[in-house]
Amino acid sequence: MSSSKDKQNAIRKLKALNFSAKTDVKDFRDKINSTFSSIYLPNQVSLSERKFDDVECDVIEPVMFSSRRILIYVHGGSFVGGSRKAYRPFVSTLANSMACKAYLPEFRLAPAFPYPSSVEDVQKVFETVFTEAQAALSVISDGSKNDDEKSEIIVAADTSGASIAVSLLLSINEKYRSGVSRLILFSPWLDISDDNQIFKVRKASDEVFTAEGIRFAAENYTHVANRNSPLVSPLKGSPAEFKGFPKVFIQMGEKELFLDDAEKFHSLIYDAGSKCDIDIWKGMMPMFQLADEYLSESHLAIEKIGKMITNPSHDDESETRILLKLEKN
Repeated sequence: MSSSKDKQNAIRKLKALNFSAKTDVKDFRDKINSTFSSIYLPNQVSLSERKFDDVECDVIEPVMFSSRRILIYVHGGSFVGGSRKAYRPFVSTLANSMACKAYLPEFRLAPAFPYPSSVEDVQKVFETVFTEAQAALSVISDGSKNDDEKSEIIVAADTSGASIAVSLLLSINEKYRSGVSRLILFSPWLDISDDNQIFKVRKASDEVFTAEGIRFAAENYTHVANRNSPLVSPLKGSPAEFKGFPKVFIQMGEKELFLDDAEKFHSLIYDAGSKCDIDIWKGMMPMFQLADEYLSESHLAIEKIGKMITNPSHDDESETRILLKLEKN
């Protein structure tokens, strides 16, 4: 496992994701881009671009992938930062592990474009991708109907992007939602409402984020009244609102501010009749998956997700489960 020095280097890198009232928005965006972008993409993936209406989008294709499996990734960045440029390396690694084509939208960002601008942009991409995937599978080569096959669309997101991804799934109609096989969330922010207890603890923080910074990001994203909506803070939803939700997989480090919220979300999804797994990595910080040059756990975590997606027997369990926190050293 990774040494304490490796973990320190990883934390130093990941702190570029933390937004605060003292940070200029442009400087914050530039720092994320310079920290996480790369000239070279891993695993020999191919990169092209496509525009969905007015939303620019990366299209990432591994050397080998299933034509029926599609990933739509909603990046984090405290609602005000993050970009295709910054997230290309990570999404390329994820797509390669999952053997799927990936779409990475460049959605509008707060504060210039507050909620629901980001959700509307991601929805444009999703609905077109869904429609095209269904059309591609509707007729096989001999012209007969292929009723037994369907596309597998996976939606994934991290940190603030989790709010946008869940909002997308709650906003689309049942036909579209039924096409989503799974929602994968990395270190998700699931309750940014003003009454979250995290914001009431003086100087609450983990190794990457501060409660003060998250609250400031939320204030830039939308006004206080909106933050009590499940479209912004999913934990504010009821089981009835999440009925028919796809299976959820949450991957987090052991040392995260929002870990308790993830466990509450697990209960909410379970009560709605769906499945939610939480995969907690001992000794890890938020978004440790983005620090793969320092942490061996980053590679193992993505490899685990890849096996879960490409080998369904890995995930063949009859009961919803939660991987509880491991004992601390």
